[in-house]
Amino acid sequence: MADSTNLQASAFTAQGTPRDTVALPGDTFDGTVNMPVMHLAVKAYLANQRQGTHATKTRRFVVGGNQKPWAQKGTGRARQGSTRAPNWPGGGTVFGPEPRSYRQAITRQAKALARKSALNARAGEGALHVIDAFQYDAPKTSRLLQLLARLDVAHKKVLVLTDGVKANVFLSGRNLKNVHVMPYSDVSAFHVLWSDTVLVESAALGTVLEPMAEKETARVKVVKKKKVERSRKPEDAEAEPKKAAARKTAAKKSAAKAAKKAKKAAAPAAAAKKKPAAKKPAGKATGKATGKATAKATATKPAARKKGK
Repeated sequence: MADSTNLQASAFTAQGTPRDTVALPGDTFDGTVNMPVMHLAVKAYLANQRQGTHATKTRRFVVGGNQKPWAQKGTGRARQGSTRAPNWPGGGTVFGPEPRSYRQAITRQAKALARKSALNARAGEGALHVIDAFQYDAPKTSRLLQLLARLDVAHKKVLVLTDGVKANVFLSGRNLKNVHVMPYSDVSAFHVLWSDTVLVESAALGTVLEPMAEKETARVKVVKKKKVERSRKPEDAEAEPKKAAARKTAAKKSAAKAAKKAKKAAAPAAAAKKKPAAKKPAGKATGKATGKATAKATATKPAARKKGK
């Protein structure tokens, strides 16, 4: 897909002050976006990052197993020749991964086209900004972070492309998780597509913007994360009343169960309060005393009658 009109990009100073828009060079930014070539370039880049050092041991590399575990015949068991066969625990691995190269080749023309397509895609989205000049006397992370905060991209993945190797700019962004600084000549399609926003130094594009005289500006609060409100689907909106009704019924059921349990727990205590106190049985000593007294009375009565006679 190609567009004959030249693309425009917003320009800023190194402190984040807006400048006039800049016309991007037509030889690179002509609107060409070739998706299949970008896919091939990114796939080849990721494949070439793999070391391919994975390895497993086949039965010839596993230690032990040089002797037959038991005799060939007479034991009643299946014949075995080694304890390092794949069917044994601790044995060798069959068809396991071995060290190999994952390298994929891609032509220089395809690389250049993928890089050009990725830059055109970011420029077409309005995610490519031009910075007049990165003039850092010393590494300063807070300075680069303030620039990103003023551009409202501190919470995004940012690719900073400088005109040649600039160590101070690289060291300023090295400690930032979502910032990658590299020369414009070394950028690939993968790096551009990885980022959400691309900041390019004007000299790298061949359009030199003279730095503006700026005063010290107030510090801006850095917002590293922004909450993204997801658009609700109509199906979710329709299902919300049903979910609310289900939650209410579940709450009622749980409350009824809790009340029932509390009632069961309180029933034995209430029954114990209503039950009358049991009478204490007469002691053994008192029973014995009364028995002796009755026996004496019966014994003295006949004696009294004899005296009367």
